[in-house]
Amino acid sequence: MVPFSLLLRSCLPSAIRSLPKAAHIRNISSMTGGLQPASVVVLPRSLAPAFESFCQGNHGPLPLLGQSEPEKTFPQLSAVPDIRTICPQFQKYEFGTCTGILTSLEEYSEQLKDMVTFIMDCSFSIEEALEQAGIPRRDLTGSGHAGAYKTAVPCATIAGFCCPLVVTMRPVPKDKLERLLLATHSLGGQQGQPIHIGDPELLGIKPLSKPDYGSYVECRPGDVPVFWPSHLTSLEAVIGCKAPLAFASPPGCTVMIPRDTVSPASRPTPQMVPEVHAISKDPLHYSIVSAPAAQKIRELESTIATDPGNRGIGHLLLKDELLLAALSLSHAHSVLVTTGFPTHFSHEPPEETDGPPGAIALAAFLQALGKEAAMVVDRRALNLHTKIVEDAVKQGVLKTPIPILTYRGGSVEDARAFLCKDGDPKSPRFDHLVAVERAGRAADGNYYNARKVNIKHLVDPIDDIFLAAQKIPGISSTGVGDGGNELGMGRVKEAVKKHIRNGDVIACDVEADFAVIAGVSNWGGYALACALYILNSCPVHERYLRRATGPSGEAGEQSWIQALPSVAKEEKMLGILVQNQVRSGVSGIVGMEVDGLPFHGVHAEMIQKLVDVTTVPM
Repeated sequence: MVPFSLLLRSCLPSAIRSLPKAAHIRNISSMTGGLQPASVVVLPRSLAPAFESFCQGNHGPLPLLGQSEPEKTFPQLSAVPDIRTICPQFQKYEFGTCTGILTSLEEYSEQLKDMVTFIMDCSFSIEEALEQAGIPRRDLTGSGHAGAYKTAVPCATIAGFCCPLVVTMRPVPKDKLERLLLATHSLGGQQGQPIHIGDPELLGIKPLSKPDYGSYVECRPGDVPVFWPSHLTSLEAVIGCKAPLAFASPPGCTVMIPRDTVSPASRPTPQMVPEVHAISKDPLHYSIVSAPAAQKIRELESTIATDPGNRGIGHLLLKDELLLAALSLSHAHSVLVTTGFPTHFSHEPPEETDGPPGAIALAAFLQALGKEAAMVVDRRALNLHTKIVEDAVKQGVLKTPIPILTYRGGSVEDARAFLCKDGDPKSPRFDHLVAVERAGRAADGNYYNARKVNIKHLVDPIDDIFLAAQKIPGISSTGVGDGGNELGMGRVKEAVKKHIRNGDVIACDVEADFAVIAGVSNWGGYALACALYILNSCPVHERYLRRATGPSGEAGEQSWIQALPSVAKEEKMLGILVQNQVRSGVSGIVGMEVDGLPFHGVHAEMIQKLVDVTTVPM
């Protein structure tokens, strides 16, 4: 190994002086400790402002610690490999192509006068985190350093710089994931957080056994691949910018700088302690969220579990279903929402007032997050829901109209064709389905209300879409219900049969991946919207969502607040629903009530309580 004194003498004086808190160091060469590894990129001065902006906008893979003063030359520098052999100090690039491996830059002293040195933080050690979590270090399948992969995830393009995100992977036993996340937080703060846990194809990586850099770390049965952003992203940036001349630290090599230049993102805080949760089995996918944010969502789940009708819904509750459903929705890009439970037979259409308001509230927040949202409803109620959406836009509840679809059904192929482009399961149109108070098919093939009245003649077979989705990788589903006869409640059907009145007959047999149980189903729709706000306001989850690339989502927070449910907006929605039944020329209108309870009372109080829990700072 290179002696510490030699390493310290060879640290970049000009670069170190510009790093935070480094100016006070008087005798670097006399230090014998307090060092951290870093990587180096050297670019023409003309590209320096653009590259600095690019690093600041993609801080996860490019944690910039500082840069040298432009007029300073670059001294000879010794490198520290992360293996037990000495490796070259620099790779030379010309117009995006690596044209040499150098041990010294002395012969380029003239060119260096017009170049700038950038230093990237490499202080977080995955191996140290694995050791702290009690996970034995795996041997590499070849020589060199642990493998890194170019992904299909683009870094945010800034000032003309663009390149793919590069990640490194370690296999982790499934039962050690939580322990590892705590260790990475303890050692690296936000900078230690992984950016993906699960199927590598979700990052555009295949196969794992062929990394773009370094050697493969073998996955064993029961392992979950965990990915972190790699500072080797900087090499891709150098290649992409096609500078006439550039230099960079080779893969597996770092330089040493004083420890007191640690990035603030590397410092752990109680608000950032992560939790990890499985949200999909096919493809395998985990998500992370801070413990305080998860606790707030659990409070929402407990709040909506109030049972105003004394139906016994407490027996149906599954822990963290709201959290898991919201995490899955947070990762979704295109969401299909369905609602509609015909119970008011003297009205045309006979929709109840529970369901559509909660569905629209969820769709409104999905819109605010920039996701695609659509609705599928019964053909007989198409005009009603079209009018509801039009009026919701006029009233400012929805930002823009959402597509309203119908489904005739008939076969498994029909359902697959509805869900997928050209019926191809590899090209789903939606990646999450949500049913909010939607009539669900019972085991005998009929649909029942709570009084055991068969309403099959009023219900289109939208259940088939949920059943088809179970066999299409990449589509998840959520059911929101308050009595066990709603679409998706097949997940809790045994509890429904045992504890809900008439449950042995009315229990829905079609299950969703997640079952959100609420005293009134609208409340479940509101709670999902609120949970999405909490997640996207959580720095831990928000960074994971964007793979630590691009700017944070804080800029959208004001529009998210405006998109949250409110008493005023939900009163408008209920009024729109009732008014459109009036326009159908029917007497004996349902009135401003939901599930037989006046809106101004328990419902208004619930909405306000949910919003209060959601918007309290973490």
